[in-house]
Amino acid sequence: MTFTDAELAHYLAEETGKRLLAVRERLYNDGASPWYAKDVGDAAAQRFLDEALAEHRPNDAVLSEEAADDSNRMTADRVWIIDPLDGTQEYSEFDRADWAVHIALWERKDAQGLPSNEGTLTAGAVSLPAFGMVLDTNVPPPTPPKHEGAPRLVVSRNRATDAAIVVAQALNCEVARLGSAGAKAMSVVLGETDIYVHAGGMHQWDSAAPVAVAQAAGLFTSRIDGSPLVYNMRDTWLPDLIVCQQHLAQQVIAALRAGRISR
Repeated sequence: MTFTDAELAHYLAEETGKRLLAVRERLYNDGASPWYAKDVGDAAAQRFLDEALAEHRPNDAVLSEEAADDSNRMTADRVWIIDPLDGTQEYSEFDRADWAVHIALWERKDAQGLPSNEGTLTAGAVSLPAFGMVLDTNVPPPTPPKHEGAPRLVVSRNRATDAAIVVAQALNCEVARLGSAGAKAMSVVLGETDIYVHAGGMHQWDSAAPVAVAQAAGLFTSRIDGSPLVYNMRDTWLPDLIVCQQHLAQQVIAALRAGRISR
C-alpha cells in the first residue's frame, strides 16, 4: 500500500492505537500492575512503529521517546518524531481515556517548501484510541468556533505549572484537567477548551504531532515567550508550549511576560 506522508501519519497513529487497546484489554483481564502495563504498552507500540516505518519509509530517520537517539537524524532531510504512547500513567489506569499516540514528520524545508535547516513539521497525527479518534493533517480538523464566556484553560491532572497559573489568573479562566499532552492539545483542537499552556518540561516528541495538528486546524502555537517551536534539534528538550485560539494568543503571551514566566 502506498501512502502520502499525511496518510501514513494517520495510519501509524490509528494502527498503534488499536494495538495499544488490545494490549490494554489483555493486561486488564490478566490483572496486570500499572507499572507492567506501562512497560508492555510502550514496548508494543514502539515495536509496531519500528516495523511500519522500516516498511513504508526505510530511508527516513526517526526520533522516538522509546528508542535510542540516532545522531544521523541531525543530517537527515526527513525525520519522524514519535511518541508511541503519550500518557503512560493514564494508559495504566484502565478506566482513563486521556492518553494518545503522536506521529509527526519534520522536513528540512520551510513552510513554502524551500530548503531550511530549521525545518518544519509537514505531517502529523494524534490518535486518541480510547475515543476511537484520529486527528491529523491529512484531513485537517475544522477551526473550533470562538467560545463565548471565560476562556477555558486545560492543565495537567496532577499539577498546574506556574505558567498555567499565571494565565488562569490573568484571563480569569475556567480550568479543566487532563492527562497526556496530546489529550490536552486535542481538547483545544476539538473546541472543548481554548488554551493549553505548559512550562513544566517536555521533549520534542511530546509536542510535535499535537502542534502539527493544531496548526492545521488554524490554532496558534508557540513557545511561551511567543517564539516559534523548532524541532529536530540535537537536544530533545523542548520544555514549553502554547496551543490556543488565535484571538487569545497575544493575551496569553502578555500575561506570561507580565508574570515573568520565561524559558
